[in-house]
Amino acid sequence: MQKVFNSCYALDKRCYEQYGLTEDILMEHAAEGMAAYIKRHFEKGASVLIVSGAGNNGADGIALARQLYGAYAVTLALPFAVKSEMAKLQLQRAEVLGLTVTKELRDADVIVDAIFGAGLNRAMDEKTQKTVHKMNSLKGFKIACDIPTGVDKNGLLSPFAFHADLTVTMGALKASLYVDESKDDIGEVLRVDLGVSSEHYEDESNTFVLEASDMKLPTRTVRAAHKGDFGHAGIFCGEKEGAGIIAGTAASRFGAGLTTLIVHQKVTPPPYLMHATVVPKNCTALAVGMGLGNHFEGEFLQDCVVQSHLPIVLDADSFYSTVLLSILEQKEREIVITPHPKEFSALWERLTGEALTVSQIQRDRFGTVQKFNAKYPHVTLLLKGANTLVMQEEKCYINPLGNAKLSKGGSGDVLSGLIVSLLAQGYTGVDAAIQASLALTIASERYPGASYAMLPTDIMAEIEKLEAL
Repeated sequence: MQKVFNSCYALDKRCYEQYGLTEDILMEHAAEGMAAYIKRHFEKGASVLIVSGAGNNGADGIALARQLYGAYAVTLALPFAVKSEMAKLQLQRAEVLGLTVTKELRDADVIVDAIFGAGLNRAMDEKTQKTVHKMNSLKGFKIACDIPTGVDKNGLLSPFAFHADLTVTMGALKASLYVDESKDDIGEVLRVDLGVSSEHYEDESNTFVLEASDMKLPTRTVRAAHKGDFGHAGIFCGEKEGAGIIAGTAASRFGAGLTTLIVHQKVTPPPYLMHATVVPKNCTALAVGMGLGNHFEGEFLQDCVVQSHLPIVLDADSFYSTVLLSILEQKEREIVITPHPKEFSALWERLTGEALTVSQIQRDRFGTVQKFNAKYPHVTLLLKGANTLVMQEEKCYINPLGNAKLSKGGSGDVLSGLIVSLLAQGYTGVDAAIQASLALTIASERYPGASYAMLPTDIMAEIEKLEAL
C-alpha cells in the first residue's frame, strides 16, 4: 500500500527548504530513475528516442538523454524551443557531452515522452497534438515521464494523450494517475525516489493505492475449528435467482462457514447452499440487491433487513429502493455499498435530490466518493470501475488492478458474495471491501482463458487457488 497525493509541489518544496536539496539534484534523481528502468529492461546499444518539451518535464528528458548517451543509441528530439532555466542548463550539459539534437521523430526501441508533466492545466495546442500523434504511431516501448502528455492535472484527457506502456512518476504517486478515463494511456506505474526515501519525501495522506501484496486471505490456521467459527452469510435471492446463487457460491468459496439463500419462492441452488424463507437466527451478515427485482414486499424488507443489526452489503437493485437506502442512516451498523457509476447516480439522486450523470461521476470519481463520505462517513462505499475506489471515514483506497475480463454480468455478484463472506467472518466493512476487491481483481487477472471468455464461475475457480500465491 502506497500513499497518494493530489500534487507533489509541497513535497518538493520541503526537499529544498528542509533537506538542502536543489531542483537540479531532484532532476538528476528523476532521470536516474527512468534510466535505471531502461538499463534493467533493454540491452546496451538499444535505440532510445526522447522527446522533450520546453519546461522542467523536458529538462528531465534531456537529463535522461545525457545519462544514457554512450551506452545507448540516444536521439534527443526538441520539437519546441526550451524555455525553463533548468531545461536550458540540461541542454548545455548534454551538448557539451556531444549529444546532438533533432526535431525529427524516428522509431526506436524505447520512446520517452517528456513534453508535459503533471501540472498540465490546458488543452494541447495543434503542434503538440501532431507531435503526440506521431509518437503514438511509433512501435517502440513507450515511457511517459511523470505523466503522459495530454493527461491533465486531474487525470483527464485533453482531448487525447501519449499512449504509454509505463509511466514513471517522480517522488510520490499522484491521484491523477488513477482516473478511469486515462487508465489505458498511463499503463503501468512506477514511482522513483528523488534523492531521499519515500519515508522522508512523503507527508501524511488519506489516500492510498493498493497492491497485490496487500491481499490478506481468510486463511484458516486453527485446526480445532467448526463451521460456526466462520460465520453465516445470508443472501437475499430475488427475481433473477442466478445473481443470488452466484453471490452465495462466492461467499461459500471465500470461507463463510454457512451460506443461506433467503428466497421468496422455491429455487434450485447447488447442494452446498442452504435456502430459507426467513433470515436464519444465527446469520452473522447479510447481502441484498443482486437480482432482487420486486420479489420481496417492502414490509418484509423493513422487518428482516432494515430492522436487523447485522453487517450488510447493499448492491444493484438496492440503490433503487427507498426502503433499503434508509439503512445508510444507521450509524452503529457495518454497511458496505458497491455501486457502479450508473447505480451511484440513482442512489445519490434518491438520497439528496441532486442529479449526477454517469459522465460527471466518472470525470470526478475522487470528488464523488468524498462527497458521499461527507454525508455518510460511517458507510463503506466501493465505487466500481477500472480503478475501484473504497472510501470510509475520510480514507480512500484505490484498487488499480481492475481489468476488462471483469466487464461481464455476474462479476459484481461475485464481489458482493466475497464481501458478505468476510463480513460474516467478522471483518470490518472497509477491510471486507478492500480484501474482496483485491481477491476479485487478482483472481480475474490470473484467469488463463481468452480475455472475453471469463464467467463468474471462472473467477471463483481462480479464487480457490489464491492461497497458493
